[in-house]
Amino acid sequence: MKSGSRPTLAFALGDAAGIGSELTAKVAADEGVLNVARIILIGDRRQFDQGKQQAGLSLDVPDWHPGSEQEIALLDRKNIDADSVVSGKGDAKTGAAALDNFAAAVRICAGGGANAVCFTPFNKNSMRQASSTYVDEIGFIQRVLRTDASGAEFNVLDEMWNARVTSHVPLRKVAGLLNTDLIQQRIMLTEKTIRDAEGITPRIAVAALNPHAGDGGNFGHEDDEIIAPAVRLAADSGIDVQGPIPSDTVYLRAMKGEFDVVLSMYHDQGQIAMKLIGFDRGVTLIAGFPFWIATPAHGTAYDIAGKGIANSGATKNALLLAAKLALRSGANAPDPDKQHELMALEMEKMS
Repeated sequence: MKSGSRPTLAFALGDAAGIGSELTAKVAADEGVLNVARIILIGDRRQFDQGKQQAGLSLDVPDWHPGSEQEIALLDRKNIDADSVVSGKGDAKTGAAALDNFAAAVRICAGGGANAVCFTPFNKNSMRQASSTYVDEIGFIQRVLRTDASGAEFNVLDEMWNARVTSHVPLRKVAGLLNTDLIQQRIMLTEKTIRDAEGITPRIAVAALNPHAGDGGNFGHEDDEIIAPAVRLAADSGIDVQGPIPSDTVYLRAMKGEFDVVLSMYHDQGQIAMKLIGFDRGVTLIAGFPFWIATPAHGTAYDIAGKGIANSGATKNALLLAAKLALRSGANAPDPDKQHELMALEMEKMS
């Protein structure tokens, strides 16, 4: 992609019962986003129009059509009647529409019709009601792409990154899932992802699992017997990594600039810290696939859905980050003929 060009983002509308429709309308009207990326919105026109009403906006976004050259256009999936949606109450139909939108965005990007994927928040319970096999976005992407590529989620703020060893699993299972090979692999993936994304050699802090990093075995042996050996192996390979560091101090040290990224052992260990630091700014980035995938780090916010008060800062940051990473990775601008072919196939899937 030539320097100064704008990447194309396939932007899937998330759960219609949450704040995603409103957020989509707000970023679609944001010149700061349109100045850096072309946007293909993917979702039901009625859902997008409802989002415009919620946001108090009257912007005109045309439907996508073959030969479309608009800065922003919408591929109407015709998959949900917005009038049937109750704000704050997701169900199987909102989950099914979100899955359909996301799958289309992934297929379009995988086929070369876009350079990165973005989406507004999903609700996992609604998506499981629609598809009993749904666990999280990574597993869903693997099924859509028919790949066993190992994806991973990162949380990104301007000042720091967070990575995870385990993610969407019950807390009681975390310790049993940890092993030295897995943690070493996650350290290596973290180093590669940030090096590719930011062009730096990151300083990585590995969070301990137990209080006080196990306190010499008084509070568990995982830190000494599983995590520490993984850190040593990664350091011996040339990675700038330290740990295990007690999780009640590691994020403070990262905020002060000592580290670029923290690798947490489980979901909430990192998510709580990152959301406290920058709830309305944080982005969740999915790496490990042939293209970048970004979304705001917060959820569907059912408690404020439909009220027109949602903060679009994190959604805008997700789009800006996806655009920046697509440019940095040197992705080719979508071939118009190929893009039209892919979009036509998606339109056929709706008939």
